[in-house]
Amino acid sequence: MNTESRSKKELPNPAKNEEAQNIIQEVKSLPMPIISFEVRGEPVAKARPRVTRFGVHTPQKTINYENWVKECFLISYGNDFVPLEGQLKAKIIAYFSIPKSKSNKMKIKMAKGEIRPIKKTDGDNIIKSITDALNLIAYKDDSQLVDISISKYYSEVPRVEISIQEAL
Repeated sequence: MNTESRSKKELPNPAKNEEAQNIIQEVKSLPMPIISFEVRGEPVAKARPRVTRFGVHTPQKTINYENWVKECFLISYGNDFVPLEGQLKAKIIAYFSIPKSKSNKMKIKMAKGEIRPIKKTDGDNIIKSITDALNLIAYKDDSQLVDISISKYYSEVPRVEISIQEAL
């Protein structure tokens, strides 16, 4: 008996194996894998374009932050990532630095999430800076995002956590 025919006999046929079929069905029923990555640093809202006599200009801080979001995504998923298609949902969690001027009691409450940011950057502008940055990289267009949520917290480590998956 040659090696080739022996290896064919040892391999189970997935079509005849009930357990294998159950696993295949379970995997097929799972939603599209979640894209999840982190952008280190203070969250930055999308600033409005500035109109001058020389034309319309996006503020440099916005450009820099959107480029940083792109870079963080590419570090996590690489240049070969194929943009997602279809209806998507995004969850964004923005963590802002705890102000040094606050009392220790307040800082502890902020770190626990008992006190959350309400005077800082608007959530909708954070969404805009993140979703615009990921156009043509994570998905074809941010119009695919049919369900978007944002939460804002304080933390010792300022960052934005982003997850994207198929909308059900």
